[in-house]
Amino acid sequence: MTSTEAPPVTTTQVYRVFIKATADAIWTALTDPEWTDRYAYGGFVHYDLKPGGALVVNPGQEMLDGAAAQGWELPDVIIDGEVIEARRPHLLKSTWRMLMDPGTAAEPASILTYEIKEVDGGVCSLTIIHELPSSPLTAALTAGTDDVDGGGGGHPWILSDLKSLLETGKRMAD
Repeated sequence: MTSTEAPPVTTTQVYRVFIKATADAIWTALTDPEWTDRYAYGGFVHYDLKPGGALVVNPGQEMLDGAAAQGWELPDVIIDGEVIEARRPHLLKSTWRMLMDPGTAAEPASILTYEIKEVDGGVCSLTIIHELPSSPLTAALTAGTDDVDGGGGGHPWILSDLKSLLETGKRMAD
């Protein structure tokens, strides 16, 4: 690197929530497309749960309607990636690239890890570790601090809504 080049931006986001649910129930909620369309922003996740397997997320109707109401169209695939490691029901690690707009699609793929750990009393911790090297647009959206252009609540919103759904059967917005 020459003295005129800026160093690469490296951001790691870590979020944890405790959920009164089994590790298997949380795993299913993260990996089953019928579940993933029920919380947060909606959308159908499809994992080939083996190293090198594909990750594809297609927008659900609620997400399509929300984007249309804001005057923009979503692509058929909004997130893609590749599974790095999958150990049901405790660890899921994949590359992750947001394709919802040209800016985030142009950024390098990030690494998204879900860790599920059983604690006492039928409670599990769910930790998201998102490594976002040189991906400032994606980092702003996933952090939930960028409400511009519908950035929303990012990973904190998704975790909170998932917790609500698993514990009560209802989304936060219901």
